[in-house]
Amino acid sequence: MKICCLLKRFLLVLPIFFGPNVQAFTGTYGINYGRIADNIPSPDDVAKLLRAEKIKNVRIFDADHSVLKAFSGTGLELVVGLPNGLIKDMSSNPDHALTWVKENVQAFLPETHIRGIAVGNEVLGGGDDQSQWEALLGAVKNIYNATKVLQIDNVVQISTAHSQGVFNSTYPPSSGIFKENVMQYMKPLLELFSQLGSPFCLNAYPFIAQKNNPSEIDINYALFQPNKGIYDQEAGLHYDNLLDAQIDATYAALEDAGFKKMEVIVTETGWPSHGDENEPTATVNNARTYNSNLRKRLAKKKGTPRRPKSVLKVYVFALFNEYMKPDPTSERNFGLFKADGSISYDIGFSGLKSSSAASSILPSKDILGRCWSRSYSLVLTACALVLLLFLNS
Repeated sequence: MKICCLLKRFLLVLPIFFGPNVQAFTGTYGINYGRIADNIPSPDDVAKLLRAEKIKNVRIFDADHSVLKAFSGTGLELVVGLPNGLIKDMSSNPDHALTWVKENVQAFLPETHIRGIAVGNEVLGGGDDQSQWEALLGAVKNIYNATKVLQIDNVVQISTAHSQGVFNSTYPPSSGIFKENVMQYMKPLLELFSQLGSPFCLNAYPFIAQKNNPSEIDINYALFQPNKGIYDQEAGLHYDNLLDAQIDATYAALEDAGFKKMEVIVTETGWPSHGDENEPTATVNNARTYNSNLRKRLAKKKGTPRRPKSVLKVYVFALFNEYMKPDPTSERNFGLFKADGSISYDIGFSGLKSSSAASSILPSKDILGRCWSRSYSLVLTACALVLLLFLNS
């Protein structure tokens, strides 16, 4: 029998042994590094930018080797993504899952600090491909089992991110509950993640909620600006911003499903700086306000009204504007930085310096070295001229 067939049988029956919990996110602030553009800085420059801005936690949506190599030795902590298009294959072929983890994760450890694998993105609750919903759990199991076989399960956390499309209700926050058609797939997934110690990963966008309900949601409530907020009478809790409410609606849904101890982290949130005519709140000023206030909110290292002791962790979307993304226009303008690496607006970051500016600012030893080199060349030239005159005389 072929080795791959033996391996496949082995992985299918391999029990999941639960070791120590792995934390893929340290600190409170991270960023999504999307690359649906061909005009953004190279991965090497991106690594320099992230280190300069002191952003340590990074998510990418694939496992591109040029990025993994560029991040080697930088200390940046990375979550790689298994694209949605591979989920069915990973679910039905454990040996393919092992190969994928071996080639795209293990091969780069420990120099590249890969701390997590996100199996798909917003699979449940969206799209018409029900077979992908059905395959998600198997893909997660096979990817996890692969990390066990390769003995990296103690350094790499397994997760998957969900959109708000998985919820039937989110307002008020205490009424949060999963959709019935999602629950049959969500429940076993949550059971597995509960055993692994993985968090519930939420993609939460106050921008989208306010855009879809402008008459009901105060723009200041969405932007962390002063407002009267809302009072959740059933929970007896007051909310002064929409993001906290979205997170607590998730906690309520998890409690309703029987998972009261599971942590929620926000794997995507942001605000676009430009949009279409039907996206009037997608402005530079609003994007600056949201992201600046979000940074201040995270710097306080506090939780939400429902989970005050659980320090909030957020990956901002996104690092760059990505002009090759499809409509709407807002999708292409979530970047904190423009394609050339300069800031989209000021929230305390500096951006990449231009090469001309960088080359004009040299350490003193380099300046002295260049001056000495030029002087030395002039002396040699003068000596040569004197020697030629002497020989010709």
